[in-house]
Amino acid sequence: MKRNLILMLLCLLASSMGAEAAQAATRAWLDSNRIALGESATLNIETDQAAATPDFSPLRADFDLSGQSSSRQVQMINGAVTAKVVYVVNLSPRRAGTLAIPALRVGAQSSPPLALVVEASAPVSPRGNATAFLETEVDDPNPYVQQSVGVTLRLFYAVPLASGQLDLDAPDGASLQRVGDDVQSVRELNGRRYNVVERRFMMVPERSGRLVIPGPRFAGRGVGGWMDDLLGGNSREMRANGAPRTLQVRAQPANAPQPWLPLRDLRMRYVGAPQSLRAGEAATLVVEVVAQGATQAQMPELPAPSVAGAQVFAEPPQYNETFNAGSPQVKLTRRYSLVPNGAGKLVVPGAKMAWWDVRAGAAKTAGLPDLTLQVAPGAGGFADSTLPATADATATAGDNSLQATGERGRLPDSVWVWLAVAFAGLWLITLIWALQRRSAAPIARRSPARMGEESPESPPTQTRADLKRALDSGDLEEVGDVLCGMSTPPSADLDALIAKLESPAQRNAVEQLRRAKWADGDGVAARAALREAFRDGPVWRARAKPAKEILPPLYPA
Repeated sequence: MKRNLILMLLCLLASSMGAEAAQAATRAWLDSNRIALGESATLNIETDQAAATPDFSPLRADFDLSGQSSSRQVQMINGAVTAKVVYVVNLSPRRAGTLAIPALRVGAQSSPPLALVVEASAPVSPRGNATAFLETEVDDPNPYVQQSVGVTLRLFYAVPLASGQLDLDAPDGASLQRVGDDVQSVRELNGRRYNVVERRFMMVPERSGRLVIPGPRFAGRGVGGWMDDLLGGNSREMRANGAPRTLQVRAQPANAPQPWLPLRDLRMRYVGAPQSLRAGEAATLVVEVVAQGATQAQMPELPAPSVAGAQVFAEPPQYNETFNAGSPQVKLTRRYSLVPNGAGKLVVPGAKMAWWDVRAGAAKTAGLPDLTLQVAPGAGGFADSTLPATADATATAGDNSLQATGERGRLPDSVWVWLAVAFAGLWLITLIWALQRRSAAPIARRSPARMGEESPESPPTQTRADLKRALDSGDLEEVGDVLCGMSTPPSADLDALIAKLESPAQRNAVEQLRRAKWADGDGVAARAALREAFRDGPVWRARAKPAKEILPPLYPA
């Protein structure tokens, strides 16, 4: 009897010690110790400290946390009532590898450390019946340094979204810039219908070597049903992580042309070329350059061509950046105004641009053919102007003249003396004539007109050629001055000019010019309206001669 009593006491003591040990223990476990990158694992922490909550902040270095919840359990063990709290959190790893889950502080206790193995695999298709997943695509896995790389990020989701955030961090050693707007589509994978959001980026590696693009991240909420709202569950919360991408960036080749321009393709063409030219009149030449695999910031300047026998005025280049077949693309358009100095043959050299073909790994040069244009004689001061001969013809003529001079010998020194005297005499005669004309002009202006006779009017000081040059290369102030000088007599201001014009279109164009000069209009639109309205020259109003005044009779009846 005594021995049974002792055994009963020992059992009660062991039970109480086990209960205390169970109450004092804080446990932690994972629902899965091995997952793929893009999936999530559930961490459970059990504690008997009702007022204490786990500190999850150490997990944020390697994981995205979501779906936090807690539940309370009450048990009776050997007549003793015990209460436990289980905390649950979803862990979405940010990288692959063996990730450590450190000991987490729970009140006065700590949970045991754990380890989670995350496999690196790019989820190009849904794993099982995944609600959402990500994939990253690059247009060149082995780019050159400073080459523009197209990066396409796709989010696949199978339920409607109420909200969401999609992130892709810039890699270390490269710049990353978002390009354009998101593109939405629908795909069917593994028998399930997915909505797809495609977001595009442009990445430029800054140094050669290994380059890692971090895995993208998505966090959002789907549109749930009334059961989710009633039970307060987290079934509408969605998270997905994509796999990182590793690129090997190649260095700039030693034989690469400078400036360094790595491209997938480069094409040049004439968009517009003049069909006919006249001396002293402007004509438009338009050049287009399309570079695949580049942005506006990478494109070198397209200079104005150097044309012998003509003036060239270049307008600012126009750029259009797009995303074509997963790669960035830029189109450069530049307009030039050609003003020939005389009639004859005009040769416009074709533009050239050196670049590096990243596909073939070779240096290439894109270019345009030379343009040979025939220039007709102009008007006014350009009627008798002719273009100089080409370089080949000039060289041939020079050789022939040297040969002829060598055959005939040098001219006698006396001939040079008489030529100098003749030139001096001509210069003296010209000087006397100019002084007489200058002194006669003020006298003519000061002489009063006789009564009943109309005073002579000043002729125009500007021509149509001057107007075209001003429209092509001058500012708005100069265009207004030229227009005023084309009237007879020259107009003092734009108001007087408008009063002399017959054409409503020309008056309206001058009015647009006036508003643009006072910063109340569009200068480009005003210049275009003036070009169109005055294409054939100004149209003046017919002026009636003033009637002669009749003197009243000296002796009225």
